[in-house]
Amino acid sequence: MSTTIVTDSTAYLPEGFAERHGIRVVPLHVAVDGRGRLDVVDFGPAELAAALGEHRRVTTSRPTPGELAEVYRSALDEGAGSIVSVHLSRELSGTWEAARLAAEEVDPTRIRVVDSRATGMGLGFAVLAACAAAEDGADAERAAADAAARVKMFFCVETLDHLRRGGRISPTAALLGTALAVKPLLHVDDGRIVPLEKVRTMGRAIGRLVDLAATAAGPGRVGLAVHHLAAPQRAAELATLLDERVPGSTGCLISEVGAVIGAHTGPGVLGVVVLPGGVS
Repeated sequence: MSTTIVTDSTAYLPEGFAERHGIRVVPLHVAVDGRGRLDVVDFGPAELAAALGEHRRVTTSRPTPGELAEVYRSALDEGAGSIVSVHLSRELSGTWEAARLAAEEVDPTRIRVVDSRATGMGLGFAVLAACAAAEDGADAERAAADAAARVKMFFCVETLDHLRRGGRISPTAALLGTALAVKPLLHVDDGRIVPLEKVRTMGRAIGRLVDLAATAAGPGRVGLAVHHLAAPQRAAELATLLDERVPGSTGCLISEVGAVIGAHTGPGVLGVVVLPGGVS
């Protein structure tokens, strides 16, 4: 019995992977000065960076339960025996809840919804694990949950203002992060974005990201990904340093974040996603 994997547009999977493996990707919604767009589909990183640079108002919202239900019905109609739907943290978005409601409406006996407790390739690695398990005839839901439990995410931002405005971090934390014009380092802890430490320069921030990732990686195989928005040279530098420090890397992916993450972090964000043990 075949299993179809569904995820959302914040997974930032390797280019072409979703198409090759039949993964259904549901876009989140983006609005620029009130005009609606779809994340990744018709509003990408370049458009986002330009909009933020012009101080335009960028907001994001979850897909509707109806949109997810349509994807589920289509997959089942096309022969899927079951569906595993893996999404960004419910602490950061209502997408998981929308997926749960859609699953209940369509067929709760054949659709399982997984909270990755992360986003970006923290979500993406869980999707890759689910896909590998499905193709091997194994338990895709369990594989996604296992990968999600192992993922570590660290990132630095130029300013905490975007996270504060989007409600992803408290005003007090934002004030502490900007009072001394420092570069805040954050991580994702149990699905929430939490301040970790602060450094004076972006150069030091990159060094700390490497240190944190190397410690989190541990011995053996490890999956690595680097995210950025409008900072390709810094991302390449970070990926090179990671390859040098983490010998068990199965290859460091580099991808630019889309509107749903980028609108809340701002241009210049750098992130590292670590999956100890790699994708099984």
